[in-house]
Amino acid sequence: MTVPTEKTLVIIKPDGVQRSLIGEIIKRYEQVGLKLIAIKMVIPTPEMAQAHYMVGGEEWLTSVGEKAMASYEKKGEKSPFATPRECGQAVLNRNARYMSAGPVVVMIWQGNRAVPLVRKMTGGTEPLSSDVGTIRGDYTLDSYGLADVGERSVRNLIHAPGEVHEAEKEIAIWFKPEEILSYRLIADEILYDINLDGILE
Repeated sequence: MTVPTEKTLVIIKPDGVQRSLIGEIIKRYEQVGLKLIAIKMVIPTPEMAQAHYMVGGEEWLTSVGEKAMASYEKKGEKSPFATPRECGQAVLNRNARYMSAGPVVVMIWQGNRAVPLVRKMTGGTEPLSSDVGTIRGDYTLDSYGLADVGERSVRNLIHAPGEVHEAEKEIAIWFKPEEILSYRLIADEILYDINLDGILE
């Protein structure tokens, strides 16, 4: 039996912790068959939060800035920032302030196509437009509009990387190798054993 080893990071952000959604969020990922192999609760420093978001480097700053500026145009508004990078820096500052506002729960989940599966279950970045059935769509209602009015990040409960290489870099920020467990889960046999050997007596 070969058990898939793809790993992804999940962070329950301060709003998810404050709303007592930790158990419900963990339950969602467990029930689909993912294996929890690391977990801890921490209060990130602003510097740690910035390092987390900057795993994509300058390219990330520019990309997120371009998306944010495009959203201003879509609403018929003029961006208050002169360049995409300047806009991206403002987004980074807001995200870091949000992530370091209180305790967060940081986890590593493992399983078949763990990165895209967790993203699909988590929902879109904006909760208000996320599909019903996703965690963000079911448990919160924040929007880009509300966030812009308050000059803050969208409060969307969870962080989950979108690509395997992003997950690998982010895991290295939050966990030491010795904090990541390797163990057998009985459910793995049901999910991944080709013949389901050993069920019948």
